[in-house]
Amino acid sequence: MSKKLKHEFVEKHVGWLSILMIIAIAIGGLVEITPLLYQKQTNEPVVGLQPYSALELEGRDIYIREGCNNCHSQMIRPFRHETERYGHYSLAGEHVWEHPFLWGSKRTGPDLARVGQRYSDEWHYVHLMNPRDVVPESNMPAYPWLDENTLDGELTAKKMQVFRSFGVPYTDEDIAGAKEAVQGKTEMEALIAYLQSLGTALQRAE
Repeated sequence: MSKKLKHEFVEKHVGWLSILMIIAIAIGGLVEITPLLYQKQTNEPVVGLQPYSALELEGRDIYIREGCNNCHSQMIRPFRHETERYGHYSLAGEHVWEHPFLWGSKRTGPDLARVGQRYSDEWHYVHLMNPRDVVPESNMPAYPWLDENTLDGELTAKKMQVFRSFGVPYTDEDIAGAKEAVQGKTEMEALIAYLQSLGTALQRAE
């Protein structure tokens, strides 16, 4: 069978075409992904990275529940127009303990990768209660119910145990004190604690 006929045979038989496409994609994926599994900067935490505290971890769940990651990304690309606005570009080592990743793909609002400690707790409180009080042109919805809902901490320790099974270095002491650390705190306090933690690992390293 000539080379031309072999090519036509593959094109005319959907089954063979599909199998060969899958093989080609698999090989390409392995070539791209496998080296990353052995690179130190993609597998090891950056200097200064700390696991989320119990309150920050609860705040992260609230951030996901309220869909904040649908409008705010947490990944600064290494381009000048991004680093000048948001700060140092994101590093893989900052996210090794993130499950799931919250990089996002849309920026209806600004990127939050380095928002930690940029504003005061009071600023975040006012902003979440009514964004237009601090950013008049904002189209972000208000979240007043966060200041009314309180945490009971019943599942916080279990969440930390699950994260520890993924490699996050929570200690037995962290887990034992998780419920007490969040019980009675408002969801607003938890979310603000989470936001204030974002991107601070590099600050600590410096």
